[in-house]
Amino acid sequence: MAVEVKIPPMGESITGGLLAAWLVKSGDAVRKGQALFSYETDKVTSEGTAEVDGKITITVEAGTEVLVNQVVASIEAGAAGNAPSAAPAPATKSAPAASPAPAVAPAPSPKAAPVAAKAGAAAEVSPAVRRISAETGLDPAAIEGSGKAGRVTKGDMLAALAGQAPIRSDAPVVAPSAAASAPAPAVVIPSRDGRTTRKRMSPLRRKIAERLVQAKSETAMLTTFNEVNMAPVMELRKRHGEEFLKKYGVKLGFMSFFVKAAVQAMKEVPAINAQLDGDDIVENNFFDIGVAVGTDKGLMVPVVRDCDQLNFAGIEKAIGGFGKRARDGKIQLPELQGGVFTISNGGIYGSMLSTPILNHPQAAIMGLHNIVERPVAENGQVVIRPIMYLALSYDHRIIDGKEAVTFLVKVRQYIEDPQRLLFGV
Repeated sequence: MAVEVKIPPMGESITGGLLAAWLVKSGDAVRKGQALFSYETDKVTSEGTAEVDGKITITVEAGTEVLVNQVVASIEAGAAGNAPSAAPAPATKSAPAASPAPAVAPAPSPKAAPVAAKAGAAAEVSPAVRRISAETGLDPAAIEGSGKAGRVTKGDMLAALAGQAPIRSDAPVVAPSAAASAPAPAVVIPSRDGRTTRKRMSPLRRKIAERLVQAKSETAMLTTFNEVNMAPVMELRKRHGEEFLKKYGVKLGFMSFFVKAAVQAMKEVPAINAQLDGDDIVENNFFDIGVAVGTDKGLMVPVVRDCDQLNFAGIEKAIGGFGKRARDGKIQLPELQGGVFTISNGGIYGSMLSTPILNHPQAAIMGLHNIVERPVAENGQVVIRPIMYLALSYDHRIIDGKEAVTFLVKVRQYIEDPQRLLFGV
């Protein structure tokens, strides 16, 4: 009996996606629960599994757009098939060969070399006359000058060009120079054939692009900046990092400090923890913070729930778990939904300064950057400190500059005096 293999439902808002890759080949023997294919939507990546033991027959190729509940294969229950093979790598469609572009040979410049004047004439004409002669090839010696002592003027040159002044019939004809008459070398545009590849944009990447354009076009986005001395946090991690790792089984990173600082700052500046819904401003009284995670398929923003109720270890464990599942393609759709504020750390890639784009419909996003030792002034002295630039992009329709700057200053104060986070002051 043949059992149909269908695209599984992923959520009410998802109707289809991309059949990214088959993990088995047609004719292979599969076992119940075995992963058969990977399936990408605009939000998550998932896998389809076998419902019975048997031999599989694939009917839809990898790289095809499919709908939820669409049949993509069938399994002949109980039938023996070929030995399972390693999962084939997804094929990359190569670009159609581009036709070689024709060589472009510009026409020779119409400009001729300046015509030689009579002996001594070069010193008698003005720079304007020489320029017109160089541009048009008209010899000043061929014109009856109207200036003092018969000197040729700019007006005489322009009149001769317009046919309003006679040109002497005995004027010598000077051939253009060889350099001026030689044609320019042909410009050859190299063919693109064999030097490009083409692949379809994944549903996740299309969704990311759509959301970024939406945020740019539908919000009044503005970015404010500040800098923070990371020495106190680095010293705290140095003193307690080893003991923290032994007790909780996770490293004490920078992100937990910034999550805690952002939560405390949002409590003091509630406008940051809000969003626009039509003509209404919705203020959130909870603190679900999205932490951007880079994967080979694109940027994902899993949400750490109720950060105000978590300690540093709880935040670090949540972020670490999300990061691993996101990179493995195991993240679940509910884990990406419902955040009220986002933190993006471009510093891990070496970014020094950026203007992060809002994670719509959130009203603000904070960007962290690389830590670099810089000279700063402290108590009238120049000292070297590890400095990080902070950026806060916000929707100016509901957040004023005063509130945005105040929020970022509060975050800086908590990071530069992290003990305050323990007391909420």
